[in-house]
Amino acid sequence: MTNSRIIPPSQLIINDDGSAFHIHLRPDQLRDNIILVGDPGRVSLIGKLFDHIDYDVQSREFHAIGGTYRGKPLMCISHGIGSDNIEIVLTELDALANIDFETRTVKPEHRTLNLIRVGTSGALQDDLKIGDFVIAEKATGTDGILNYYAGRDEVCDLDFEKALMAHTDWDPTWAAPYTVQADPELVEKIGRDDMIRGFTIAAVGFYAPQGREVRLKLKHPDFISKVESFRYEGRPITNFEMESACLQGMAKLLGHRAMTVCCLIAQRRAENANTNYKDGMVRLMLTVLDRI
Repeated sequence: MTNSRIIPPSQLIINDDGSAFHIHLRPDQLRDNIILVGDPGRVSLIGKLFDHIDYDVQSREFHAIGGTYRGKPLMCISHGIGSDNIEIVLTELDALANIDFETRTVKPEHRTLNLIRVGTSGALQDDLKIGDFVIAEKATGTDGILNYYAGRDEVCDLDFEKALMAHTDWDPTWAAPYTVQADPELVEKIGRDDMIRGFTIAAVGFYAPQGREVRLKLKHPDFISKVESFRYEGRPITNFEMESACLQGMAKLLGHRAMTVCCLIAQRRAENANTNYKDGMVRLMLTVLDRI
């Protein structure tokens, strides 16, 4: 889609060196195949697996490297924690691909990015074990970010949203949930029989929004049990994390392909967690790198 509108500096901030404001990357540094991770330290971990690195840029929680893996041009960028960061990263990556930074106009030819988030997650069902890899085939965001964008309904599974809200007695003071499917081509390319295809809740926070109680009491202590018992077309919600829905939703709206695959590091019902999950993450990273 072409657009002659000139995007003002207050709408898209470009640094003096020609890089996008938050992620500090220039258009020439963009790669078509992008791995996203939450922790900036994981970027360095993935970098050790690359053949070579062309650039290494860090700004705030956004750490990016570009290079090759087995001859394939790739980049990896960290997004920090939460869907608000995903919105920033996706908007600026898309700008690098599809905005002419000199004229501040949309380029006539659309460039499509492949975006794969590799993360960690907590299982909500008894048959899922620590160390399993789960693809967010459908991801439901509870943060409300996608609700601010035109076209939200066209990329979401509205029937899923209605069924979830009815089953869980969704609190009207919460943001309305949005549910987005992962890109099927990417899922087929990355997912094999060593990955479970699930339905993921991308929570707006780590503690109360995921049913954790430390000192503050939960407003709806039975919410998580309702999520666990929810079924859509006979399938349950498999896991919690915090970024998949916004990633998949923003990508669809912007014309990119996206998916999330997580290594399970906790069993919520059994109240178990594994903090020594580095080996599992490296195995997942290598699997994604080999298949991307």
